[in-house]
Amino acid sequence: MQADLIDLSIIGPALLAGLLVLATHVPLGMVVLQRGIIFIDLAIAQIAGVGVIYAHNMFDEPSNLSIQVFATISAILGAGFLRWSERNWPDIQEAIIGVSFVVSACVGILLLSDNPHGSEHLKDLLAGQILWVSSSQLITTLILYAVVLAFWFGYKKSRSHIGFYLLFAITITSSVQLVGVYLVFSSLIIPALAVHRMPAGKRKMLLAWLCGALGYVAGLVVSTLADLPSSPTIVLSLTASAILFWWLGSVQHKRISG
Repeated sequence: MQADLIDLSIIGPALLAGLLVLATHVPLGMVVLQRGIIFIDLAIAQIAGVGVIYAHNMFDEPSNLSIQVFATISAILGAGFLRWSERNWPDIQEAIIGVSFVVSACVGILLLSDNPHGSEHLKDLLAGQILWVSSSQLITTLILYAVVLAFWFGYKKSRSHIGFYLLFAITITSSVQLVGVYLVFSSLIIPALAVHRMPAGKRKMLLAWLCGALGYVAGLVVSTLADLPSSPTIVLSLTASAILFWWLGSVQHKRISG
């Protein structure tokens, strides 16, 4: 393992992609934990993935725009259904979310069954291709996330009910194509979980973002030096970072209490 193996032209865009994802997923993740709908992102991400797969089945070489349209429509329909089920059957909402994930995953597998590159498409959907993000993807994602964050922090009603689900669906659709389902879920839940017991406020959100940023940096460096798959390495690194932040928070809490 040698430090000169780190290629900043690859690591740089990948890190930017991770930091962009964290910018939206940290505040969204805190709301998800608060509402107790932990697996909603997995379900909507998988539903958006069905849209991506369908676009590839419809066209030999689908454009980024057509993929985005199919994925967004799928995610919004899925979000609409989950909002409807939350309103009508709140007591079994988590179970409905889980079933939605399994059903959409199976639909995606069936759609890929006759595709000679099906396993490759499925792997890209789950693990993503964070090391190969393009500048155009980053710019498009930056613009989209800026709009989402403007609504999120500038118009508080967007955080309630259908507004939350719509913003969530739009954000997840872009994130899945950027980093894959595994990192979408990890970026949403792990940093938010690391600071979950801390007092609410801007400091809490900043610490969650720093926890995620540390996880992405360490994961990308380790995966490059050790020649390991980037996505699972980053997930494990995010987990280690969360454990560190959780421990530091516990130590600080004991000092204050004592």
